[in-house]
Amino acid sequence: MNSNIKVLLTEEQIQKRVKELAAQITLDYSSVDNSIRRPVFICTLKGAIYFFADITKNIKRPIMLDFAKLSSYRNGTTSGEMEMQSDITTDIEGRDVIIVEDIIDSGKTLAYFVEVLKKRNPKSIKICAFLDKKERREVDIKADYVGFDIPCGFVVGYGLDYAEKYRELPYLGELIDPSKDI
Repeated sequence: MNSNIKVLLTEEQIQKRVKELAAQITLDYSSVDNSIRRPVFICTLKGAIYFFADITKNIKRPIMLDFAKLSSYRNGTTSGEMEMQSDITTDIEGRDVIIVEDIIDSGKTLAYFVEVLKKRNPKSIKICAFLDKKERREVDIKADYVGFDIPCGFVVGYGLDYAEKYRELPYLGELIDPSKDI
């Protein structure tokens, strides 16, 4: 355990919530006549990879997977300019889409991505976020499925990083003093 990290969510708390979310999504995408719809789950790389893997493993319906990499960061700080570094390959026209996001902060990157996807005429777009920092929101965007609401603070672990460090931690922690980690 790193003394510069305060544990906010244990591995057990995370896995319990992931299973609850997956059960709700499974239920939501099961039609009344018990036929199966195959939603396309899109992982926003890199931060959502652990959450994405755990959520999709626990969905009890056939699904499709795809990946996208977006960024508004340059050299560790946000530039405010959105960039699609890697696009999805699935044709989503007429399909149900679930974007799996690590954290909704300002909401700018996610709002940009939703607009990009809407132009491809999906049947629906839903958002499943591991973490939501509502008090930091700068644009009006809401997740349909949320793992945890968290206050401000710099969090790492379970896919989230600081300068490409700490993604592999099985828990979520707050980095107490980022300057000590450089």
